[in-house]
Amino acid sequence: MKRSARVSSQFSEPLHRQLNAYALAASAAGVGMLALVQHAEAKIVYTSAHVKIGVGGVRAYRLDINHDGIYDFVLSTFGFDTYGLAVCAPASGACIGGGGNPVNEIWGYNSDKNYGFASALRRGVRIAANRRHFRSRNLVMASVNCGGTGHTCGSPDGPWVKANGNNRYLGLKFIIKGKIHYGWARLDVVAPPPQTRATLIDYAYETIPNKPIIAGKTHGRDGATLGRLAQGASGVSNRRKP
Repeated sequence: MKRSARVSSQFSEPLHRQLNAYALAASAAGVGMLALVQHAEAKIVYTSAHVKIGVGGVRAYRLDINHDGIYDFVLSTFGFDTYGLAVCAPASGACIGGGGNPVNEIWGYNSDKNYGFASALRRGVRIAANRRHFRSRNLVMASVNCGGTGHTCGSPDGPWVKANGNNRYLGLKFIIKGKIHYGWARLDVVAPPPQTRATLIDYAYETIPNKPIIAGKTHGRDGATLGRLAQGASGVSNRRKP
């Protein structure tokens, strides 16, 4: 049996223009939807630093993690009978003996002495809300007791010494416009007595309040690409697939 030929649909010019306008609007809506999804997802702000602290560098470094002109943490060397490196959140002057902001906090733990330690986190650790982890006090990263000027120093101590201090991360919790954000700072720390020194390599923070961040992560997992923007609404659907 002979198949009937398919008849092409004919539209009036006004209707054709309306359909074209509708198609353009739908495409724009798809791109708009993608923008909204992207805005709601993680956006990490990353900064390369390479700042030397201690011997060969600054004595104390004020870390303004989100670049708003207000420093959030202080990395500082200290020394008299005991030498070392500490971090506070934040304090005026040196970390040791300085006051702290009870809002900004550092991932660490209390010691059996009169101070606490800042944890030397590995890459990949999830930094998020956890009262057991964060401290608002000044925290020691590395230290060595020299028993007074001119005396023989003991062995270096502290979590960053025990972790061999290279490419380890500080877990950071701080406030932006009244809301909690999480971040990390990567450092190399060496502590040959009494010349403790460190290099702040880089740091990053999550722009969405209360959203966790992974130590070492420099960008959001689902950041938009030009390809997805070109796909419009279908690109939004595809990016949700596992």
